[in-house]
Amino acid sequence: MTRLGLVLAAMLGQASILAPAPIAAQDVAGVTGAAEATLPDGATFNGIPLRGLTLGQGLFIAQDGSATGQFQAVLLGTSLLGAAQNITVEGEVSGGSVGTDGSASFSGTATVDMGDGTLPLPGVPFTVTASAGSLGLILNAVALPTATISAGTVTVK
Repeated sequence: MTRLGLVLAAMLGQASILAPAPIAAQDVAGVTGAAEATLPDGATFNGIPLRGLTLGQGLFIAQDGSATGQFQAVLLGTSLLGAAQNITVEGEVSGGSVGTDGSASFSGTATVDMGDGTLPLPGVPFTVTASAGSLGLILNAVALPTATISAGTVTVK
């Protein structure tokens, strides 16, 4: 083999090792995003009417279902007196999976601050199903209606 052929073979071999694998073949999937989303009319959490949410997330999901990272959301609501009441959710992700449709589901425990002056509640279980256009959130076994992303992005890679 010529020197050029040997160099080309070495470069191709190295490129195949360094090339990213498809999600299904990777050891870890990443879920990132910062977005705003709207909730359908009638959405509530703990009696507080909600109109939408903002979110930020950054996490990794392993093939074995373990996950690590953070999920943060602010549920945009209105108090019973008509004033803005933002409910803050700050979660640590501990498990998850990636769907064949490009969505990701992940769960963990969160601290929830109702935004009404009461002490934040730690250890609240949560589950999120995220895709490029929507976000489903379950807090302490209460499923919120699916939110439609109106600005920003959610990426599963």
